[in-house]
Amino acid sequence: MGPVEQEMIEFNTFFKSAVKSQVALVDIITNYIIRRKGKQMRPMFVLLTAKMFGEINESSYTAATLIELLHTATLVHDDVVDDSYERRGFFSINALWKSKAAVLIGDYLLSKGMLTALEKKEYDLLEIVSGAVKEISEGELYQLQKSRKLNIKEDEYFEIIKKKTASLIAACTAVGPKSVGCDEATLEKMKSFGEYTGIAFQIRDDLFDYQKNGLIGKPVGNDIKEKKLTLPLIHALENVSASEKRKILKMISSRNMNQKKLSEIIHFVHLNGGIDYASTKMTEYRDKAMETISGFPDSAAKTSLIELVDYSIKRKK
Repeated sequence: MGPVEQEMIEFNTFFKSAVKSQVALVDIITNYIIRRKGKQMRPMFVLLTAKMFGEINESSYTAATLIELLHTATLVHDDVVDDSYERRGFFSINALWKSKAAVLIGDYLLSKGMLTALEKKEYDLLEIVSGAVKEISEGELYQLQKSRKLNIKEDEYFEIIKKKTASLIAACTAVGPKSVGCDEATLEKMKSFGEYTGIAFQIRDDLFDYQKNGLIGKPVGNDIKEKKLTLPLIHALENVSASEKRKILKMISSRNMNQKKLSEIIHFVHLNGGIDYASTKMTEYRDKAMETISGFPDSAAKTSLIELVDYSIKRKK
């Protein structure tokens, strides 16, 4: 966390206050979420980008809180949509309190974000974050539409991850500078920085599906089981004959996906250059992100931001 270590402590106090409720069940569930929060990369992106251009203030904490409320809500809703009973090695909300409570808690978190912004009169921050909510929802629905037909092309894949993942990171790197009064030109550059970073981050996440050692944060082959075509598989399918492509797609679409089929698909992706190609693309987007902020003055916050981007594509889970 480096230059925002103290500010992250302040943020956590701000966030806990934002989710408080007079309804006991809401507090029980939100306390469970807070105790099991992950690395909090997104609030870090907000605070580091704010510190690059000014002094972190109450508006910056509000921005980080809006982002974390949105991110947490999407995770809770994702677990319901994916029928997942585990999150970061712990039971998910829907596993413990059932899907109805999970959906309502997700809605509660989203509404608290809107109310927090309105109470603080942070209308510009709310506009940026609301835009990200729209993009994430559209991205998920577009992926669902394309996954049903198993016909995602590379350009469509990038459109999906730009909406699903990159839009939220872009919102982080826009609301941070916005909170300290940056001009529109700087905001656009920082938003592009976040978008490139988010795309690289998602490619890294998609590569986990094809790791052979199993030492990762999600089950190997999980995307394949859910019939999600990601970049490694999309590229591998483009490098083979029509008959082999049909064979692989038939295996993916089959109802009785077993470990043997899963291993064969993973081997197919490795054999046909999917991993190397996706890794190259990930590095390209990381380099685009670095180029976008290269002209800004050097500082401890900028150095930590670069380290955070590097971590996001080198992480093991």
